[in-house]
Amino acid sequence: MLDRRADRLWTYEEPLRFLGFEIGRIMTVIRLSSGGLFVQSPAKLTPDLESHLSDLGEVRFVAPASKLHGHLYMEEYRETFPGVALLAAPGLPARRPDLTFDALLGDTPDPRWSPDVDQVAVMGNRWLTEMAFFHRPSGTVILGDVGYHVGSESPLRTRLMARTMGVYGRVGPTLDFRLTIRNEATFRRSIRDVLAWEFDRVIPGHGEVIESGGKRAVIEGFDRLLSS
Repeated sequence: MLDRRADRLWTYEEPLRFLGFEIGRIMTVIRLSSGGLFVQSPAKLTPDLESHLSDLGEVRFVAPASKLHGHLYMEEYRETFPGVALLAAPGLPARRPDLTFDALLGDTPDPRWSPDVDQVAVMGNRWLTEMAFFHRPSGTVILGDVGYHVGSESPLRTRLMARTMGVYGRVGPTLDFRLTIRNEATFRRSIRDVLAWEFDRVIPGHGEVIESGGKRAVIEGFDRLLSS
């Protein structure tokens, strides 16, 4: 159900079809030093998942990576976990007027989770501002759509799509994301802020987790964007 990646760090994977391709998506769960849970890119809240989360601790914060996918089930977490704070990525409040958000995410982490989690707003794309997170205790970077990593375990059609989009065996954004970067200098600055963190593991928004060598993988995956 939940894969333990490190001390106080778990992932959960669920199917997701996008434009006819099965790309899946990864939810990350962090147990904060305060004892509560920080949930990134929340998955559909099945009874089994609810039970497993409750076993880990109290769900206190739910955060999406962007306005694209990670908000899909946020209303279920508000209904199920009393007192949970829903956090909005830039642009999400306009997309989800049915939800009341407790905070808008930016470059500065809230003191309630900053002892464990840092964050960067990855800006420069025309349509999406992504939130990248860093789990300090385990040296783990957590990405969204800016971080696909499709490998050999994915379905054949997805692997073929990933080769076309430039994300097969590489960490990075798909071709369509790269083509809609309107401010390359701002985007490069955001990625360099991510690379300033001391990390080894990378949890992508879609694909396969990189357990070690993650920093080198991000540098290689973004090399063209960083050097342009």
